[in-house]
Amino acid sequence: MRGDRCIEIGAVEVIDGHITDKTFHEYINPEGKIIPPETYMVHKISNAFLEDKPKMKDVAPRFLEFIADSPIVAHNGLDFDFPFVNFELAKLNLPQIPRSQQVDSLVLARNRVFGPKSYTLDALAKWYGISLTARADAHGALIDSEILAKVYLELENTAPAPDVADVIAEQHAAFLAHPKIGANFPRRTFPAPADDVAAHDEFIAKITA
Repeated sequence: MRGDRCIEIGAVEVIDGHITDKTFHEYINPEGKIIPPETYMVHKISNAFLEDKPKMKDVAPRFLEFIADSPIVAHNGLDFDFPFVNFELAKLNLPQIPRSQQVDSLVLARNRVFGPKSYTLDALAKWYGISLTARADAHGALIDSEILAKVYLELENTAPAPDVADVIAEQHAAFLAHPKIGANFPRRTFPAPADDVAAHDEFIAKITA
């Protein structure tokens, strides 16, 4: 993990298709890890700001209590969020988020949405007409969680895209079942008239002489 540390965690609760008022949000002291300038420009969180914030060992147990055994949705979570958080949890000898709870909205979007040129959270929010005004200045864990919750609810209401192989197989079966194409369609021959055969033979004889 290159020694990187988690400096902010945000989550919102979604129940029965509705975003509730229950949220979890904490800034976290990185315990000496220096935030690179290029990273600061993304989230605008500085080491000075985090000096008096709680450490991960104090935040993690409360976060685990918040998520309990519910499914956890994260965008590009399988490649980033879940391994990153589990790395922090492992350092503290705390239970990690199991694969059975991990839902990656990026994977979900790629299988359900056809149209956006990009599948970033911003692109999907724009695709669904979800406002990004709240994150105009900088990314924030809680702000991103609220936007993701809205995107996820839209994805849940989007019919899954059928598997291409299944579509091809289904269409091929329908093609073969057509009464004029199927294997049981009687083969018929239509012999050419004698005059046409004679004319053809005469033509071939001339060009091969």
